[in-house]
Amino acid sequence: MRLFLLVFLIASGLVGYGQDLTGIWRGQFRSNNRMMQLMNIDDRYKFEVQIAQRAKAFQAVTYSYKTTEFYGKADAKGTIHTGTKKVLLEELKIVEVRMRSGSDACIMTCFLQYSRNGNEEFLEGSYVSMNTTDSTDCGRGTVFLRKVETSDFFKEPFLVTREKEKKKAAESVRPPEKPAEPIAKATPPKTKTPATPKKPEAPPERPEKILQPKTAPERSTEPVTGKEIHKPGAPVLVPPVLRNRENELVKTITVNTREIIVSLYDNGTIDKDTVSVYLNKKQVVFNKMLSLSPITLTIQLDDDNDYQELVMVAENLGEIPPNTSLMVVKAGNQQFEVRITSTEQKNAVVVFKYEAPK
Repeated sequence: MRLFLLVFLIASGLVGYGQDLTGIWRGQFRSNNRMMQLMNIDDRYKFEVQIAQRAKAFQAVTYSYKTTEFYGKADAKGTIHTGTKKVLLEELKIVEVRMRSGSDACIMTCFLQYSRNGNEEFLEGSYVSMNTTDSTDCGRGTVFLRKVETSDFFKEPFLVTREKEKKKAAESVRPPEKPAEPIAKATPPKTKTPATPKKPEAPPERPEKILQPKTAPERSTEPVTGKEIHKPGAPVLVPPVLRNRENELVKTITVNTREIIVSLYDNGTIDKDTVSVYLNKKQVVFNKMLSLSPITLTIQLDDDNDYQELVMVAENLGEIPPNTSLMVVKAGNQQFEVRITSTEQKNAVVVFKYEAPK
C-alpha cells in the first residue's frame, strides 16, 4: 500500500537579497520501511514542488506520482530560516488524488537542507507523514529535490505571477542608459605644406644578414631509441568528449594522505544513469551505470604527481535528466561528499591536491 506524502520542507539561504527558492523543484521521496527494502520493493515516488517565495514565507503546490498506480496534488506553504538555510513546508490539503483501492492518502512535512553545487541547486532531507482520514502516523523517509526549468505538469498561476513580479522588479533597478555624447562639429582639415624630400642616405657597404631562429619541434624522438618524448608546451592529446564539452570545476579537495578512495553512487532515483570517468585525461571507467552499489577508484598522489584531475562524463541522462551522482572520497581519516551533475554539454571536474600534514 502506498502513501500519499505531500508536504515538505525546503532549505535555502534565501530571503530578501539571499537565495530565492521561487521556481520548480523535482526529485523523489522514499520511505524508511525496512520490510519493503528487504523484499526489494521499489518504494520511490517522483516528487515535484512549485514555490513562489515572498520574504521569509512561500506558497507552494506539491505533486507526488508513480506511473499509473498513484498520483496526488496538494496545496502547501512554508517558511525559510535564512541563517541555517532550512525551510519547513507543510501540506495544507489534498486537492487531487488517484490511487489503488484500499490505499490511504497522507500528507507530508519535510525537513530539508538547501545546497548549491556550481549552478545546480538542491534540497534534501527527511519527512514525516500523517493519514488524512484518522491522523495516524503514515511513516517517514527521505526526500531529494533539484531545481529545474520546466514542470512535468504545468506551471501554477501563482508561480507565473511571482516570476513576473521578480522580472519587473529586476528591470526597475537597472541603471539608466548613458546618454549619447553630442557629436562634435566638424572643422575643415588644415592644408599642409608639402615637405621637402630628404636626400636618401647611402646604404651600408656590407648589410648584415638577418637570420630567423629555428623553432624546435614540440615533439621529437630520442636519437638512439626512437622513443617519443614530450617537449614543454606541446599539446596534450585530449579525448574529444573532454575537448568538445564544457568542463566545469565542481570542487577542489585537499588531502593529507597519498592514497584516496573514490566511490560513485547514483544521487537520486536509480534511473539508469551511465558515466565514464577520466583521470588526468585518461579513461579509467567506461560507460558504467550508477546505482546503490559504488563504482570504486583508488588514486595515488605521489611526490612527482601531487595533483590529480578527475572528470565525470555523462554517457546518457537516464530516465530522469540530468545525470546526477554522489561522490564519496575517503583519504585516511578524512571523508568528503560531492554531489555531481553532468549533461551531454557539460562535464564535472573534481581536483585532488596533496598537502603534507603540519
